[in-house]
Amino acid sequence: MSRPRNFRERAPSVPIEKIDEYSWRIPKSYKQGMRVPGIVFADEQLIEKIKLDRTLDQCANVAHLPGIYTHAITLPDGHEGYGFPIGGVAATDYNEGVISPGGVGYDINCGVRLLTTNLSESDVRPYLAALTDKIFKNVPSGLGSCRKDFRLNMHDLEELITQGVSWAVEKGLGRPEDIEHCEERGCMEGANPDKVSSKAKSRGLPQSGTLGSGNHFLEIGKVDKIYDKKVAKTCGVTHEGQITVLIHCGSRGLGHQTCSDYLRVMERAVQKYNISIPDRELACAPATSNEAQDYYQAMACAVNYAFVNRQVITHWVRQSFEEVLKKSSDDLGLDLVYDVAHNIAKIEEHTIEGKRTKVWTHRKGATRCFPPDHKDVPLDYRTIGQPVIIPGSMGTSSWLLVGTHKAMELSFGSTAHGAGRMMSRSAAKRKFWGADVKQALEGRGISVRAASSVILAEEADPAYKNVDKVVEVSDRAGIATKAVRLVPLGVVKG
Repeated sequence: MSRPRNFRERAPSVPIEKIDEYSWRIPKSYKQGMRVPGIVFADEQLIEKIKLDRTLDQCANVAHLPGIYTHAITLPDGHEGYGFPIGGVAATDYNEGVISPGGVGYDINCGVRLLTTNLSESDVRPYLAALTDKIFKNVPSGLGSCRKDFRLNMHDLEELITQGVSWAVEKGLGRPEDIEHCEERGCMEGANPDKVSSKAKSRGLPQSGTLGSGNHFLEIGKVDKIYDKKVAKTCGVTHEGQITVLIHCGSRGLGHQTCSDYLRVMERAVQKYNISIPDRELACAPATSNEAQDYYQAMACAVNYAFVNRQVITHWVRQSFEEVLKKSSDDLGLDLVYDVAHNIAKIEEHTIEGKRTKVWTHRKGATRCFPPDHKDVPLDYRTIGQPVIIPGSMGTSSWLLVGTHKAMELSFGSTAHGAGRMMSRSAAKRKFWGADVKQALEGRGISVRAASSVILAEEADPAYKNVDKVVEVSDRAGIATKAVRLVPLGVVKG
């Protein structure tokens, strides 16, 4: 979603007021037409990094959207994106508000899932290189990748994007309990294949079950530190050194094309409905309009495609562990803790000015983090809150957190989704060599496989913010509670 230029170019000076140690306000007076202020969750160090690009200005632009409630939000991993900043959240009125594809992004339901195992580092370390190789072989990665033995026809695809994860489980590509441990139970309602273009479907046909490129990855990790034993135990994390797996990918070409298709529709809708916005990238339509409803139904299809994508990859990860360790995946564990979406618009109810209000919650590079006892949290986790998974970059930590009641008050039940880029891909390629990045990681005992060395340069750790800092701010601000820190052992990159 980031523009291909150095983030340091054209960063406007945006006035911000410090609210407390971990939050800042962009006043409505900054730009004529702002309907609400902007709120940024960051400490002193992160806010200085956020100032380097157009993130704050984009947050203020989001505050212009018709029907927006309370404030436009930027999370601690925020950076410049298309229309909305990545790490952006906005809730618009269900009847009087708008839906904006820029508030979801091109990679619809880019998300991440976490698996736990019954293994410790000592069990896996002798097989780590072989296991990383096997996963790299079994899970297609890189631009245009596919598995020749997993072919979909158009009927399969339309069933898949309508039924979500249950489709994969019925095909033997998962366990029934996987469904319960996905946001939306792995299937967003309202999906209508007729609203997805033939071009989007054609792009999606060969790409199901593929990791893709960019910042997508598959990671074998271990539990580094447990901060909340109750949360950890409930999520299946039993001890430090326990082996875990992270899978981070999205809706591939189907989602990208769907976004492209409907951005053109929304640009026309802005003119048709006489909507005033400060940036054409915020193109939107009234939520009740045909244009917005068509987009929502198509977006739901891409959401379901991404859920299935991660599910099929999970199946092949389980097979890879079986092939290398010569045990069944049931014996090895490989249980799904949770699967969360990062780029999505959803119908939700939130308490706004003391009233339960139905809204369209846009999360762009943001994780839902509902609290304990919320009806949309799986029964297994009702006592602790929804699991939140925040991945880092290749050589850094990743985190398991849980949702909070305070997040419902402050951020419409949303928190950070990752480390957040600090350097554009082109700038990273100019500064780093992929071979050097790989050598440095392997020197630390991290096995690395990648579709190209260019990807390793683009995804070098210094291109991202410090994920531990992002998580600390999320925890201190009260928009998630940290529970478990993970560190990488083996990484497969697209």
